Amino acid sequence: MERKRASDFPPEVLKLFDGYVHGRITRRDFLDNAGKFAVGGFTAAAMFESLRPNYAFAQLVSNNDSRIKTEYVTYPSPQGSGTMRGYLPRPASATGKLPGVVVIHENRGLNPYIEDVARRLAVDGFLAFAPDALTPLGGYQGDDEKAAQLFSQLDPAKRTEDLVAAADYLKSRPDSTGKIGVVGFCFGGTVANTFAVRMPDLAAAVPFYGGQPTAENAAKIKAPLLIHYAGNDDRINAGWPAYEAALKANGVKYEMFMYPGTQHGFHNDTTPRYDEAAAKLAWSRTVAFFKATLQS
Repeated sequence: MERKRASDFPPEVLKLFDGYVHGRITRRDFLDNAGKFAVGGFTAAAMFESLRPNYAFAQLVSNNDSRIKTEYVTYPSPQGSGTMRGYLPRPASATGKLPGVVVIHENRGLNPYIEDVARRLAVDGFLAFAPDALTPLGGYQGDDEKAAQLFSQLDPAKRTEDLVAAADYLKSRPDSTGKIGVVGFCFGGTVANTFAVRMPDLAAAVPFYGGQPTAENAAKIKAPLLIHYAGNDDRINAGWPAYEAALKANGVKYEMFMYPGTQHGFHNDTTPRYDEAAAKLAWSRTVAFFKATLQS
């Protein structure tokens, strides 16, 4: 399938798709409303298919790359679902202990895009760990629409505990220095903020277009933050002024970057919302931030 860009779609269609992705409207709602913007052969159904992830685009680092070792592991989540599963890439040549980064997926589970992000971190010298919140329901099984339905069935409180337990697991591994950061995207960005609130010993957090904690919870944050937002993301960006005020009031170290003209999900290179320039810049900043906070 030819890779399309966000500019190939009317802004209203992008907003409709964002509503679909985040469960505010159904697929049928999208098709009914997007039909108003159909032009020629670019029907509502064609727009829907073009906007869905194409994971053939999502492999900057192969699972067989000689620079890394990868495996799937289970880990305990005593306050959540009991036993969870995640993807663990790490540098192949490492001999000593490594700092860790937990990679938190969007609201679709551990898909190929997130696995690739974890491998990118391993290439850069980190012990990366990407848990799958869908583990209690069989895990991510290759179908994003089914994954979204399953995700909505998870108990939110247990889901949070399952993901926080991934950080505890990574920190406790014998090949870990115990210095842990987190990066998350969309739902995972919200969870990255939650990690910062919940974990006083977290060394770094990088939320990509994530929902913000309350001012009361923001006061608990000790970790430095690197925050990325898309320019065209009114729903998420509306929470930034209050979050920034709380961070400033509590002396939290943070840096925020807004990427003009980009859509929510601009780092995800499997969809038309991907913005190559912004994604590469945000990722280079992220890796530099982790090297400064975790490897020093």
